[in-house]
Amino acid sequence: MFFRIGPSSFGGGYAMIPVIEREVVQKRKWLKQEEISDLVSVAGTAPGGVGVNSAVFIGYRKAGVAGACMAVLGITLPTFAIVYLLSVFYLYFENNHKIAAALKGIHGAIIALILLAAYKMAKTSLLDISTTVMAIAALGVLLFTSIHPIFIIAGGILFGILIVKVKELMRMKVRTVKETTQSTEQQLLFPEYYI
Repeated sequence: MFFRIGPSSFGGGYAMIPVIEREVVQKRKWLKQEEISDLVSVAGTAPGGVGVNSAVFIGYRKAGVAGACMAVLGITLPTFAIVYLLSVFYLYFENNHKIAAALKGIHGAIIALILLAAYKMAKTSLLDISTTVMAIAALGVLLFTSIHPIFIIAGGILFGILIVKVKELMRMKVRTVKETTQSTEQQLLFPEYYI
């Protein structure tokens, strides 16, 4: 493994990027400070967690596809092991009323986290009226029909491409990312980049 995974990697999501930065920039000197800032910015635009994406990019840069695969294993295996152990624990104690009550209480926190993630995605993804209408339509189809989500995602991609092409033909301004005025260094201070 090309960097160590400490407890903060799978317990306190805020510490993931600083741990990677310390290992890759300061200890191993694989990247320069400016490169890690660019890497985190790019990792933030790719689907998935920023920490995992950063690890994949670093692994690929150091050892190609094999390095990227090892990076994914190194960064996700501890979390997988903990979730697996918790699920085994749950099987033994699922009939315990106190454990069941505690898990029911966690449901509210999970819903809040999902809503927070949706809000953050909406802030960066809803660029104009067309993207907002598309998001509302996709949510409506998802909630009120039995169409499989993969078809909704594929339809969103196709409609997105179609909308961009129509706007280009009509010589309208096409934006595919939200315009930001913050520098990369300021963005690294935001918690969502550490999760």
